[in-house]
Amino acid sequence: MKEKKSEKTTDISFQNTNNKSEESYEFYKVLSSINDPEEMRLLLEDLCTYKELEYLVQRLNSAIMLLKGATYQQVGETVDNISTATLSRVSRCIKHGSGGYSDVLKKYIEMENETNAKNNS
Repeated sequence: MKEKKSEKTTDISFQNTNNKSEESYEFYKVLSSINDPEEMRLLLEDLCTYKELEYLVQRLNSAIMLLKGATYQQVGETVDNISTATLSRVSRCIKHGSGGYSDVLKKYIEMENETNAKNNS
């Protein structure tokens, strides 16, 4: 059942690229082929401006905190320079978005929790 949701989400995001779905697909394929955080960092530093990376990091960190149960106030106090509009958008995407934040980051949080549990054993 979850596969259908992912397929539908993929179709929608490619429709929103103004008929550049092949280019978009290539972009996603490149990103998904990277398994090393250092390689990902290098690529993103070349692809994005410093500000763009800063905004991506803000959104990702705030989404992780919200998924872990933090309040808007806690996120605002922790994540540097995040605007209330950005925080609201992240929260809205977690609740009503395509599943990127909720599905992917929940898996990431579970993986981090397992790693931390093993390291603390």
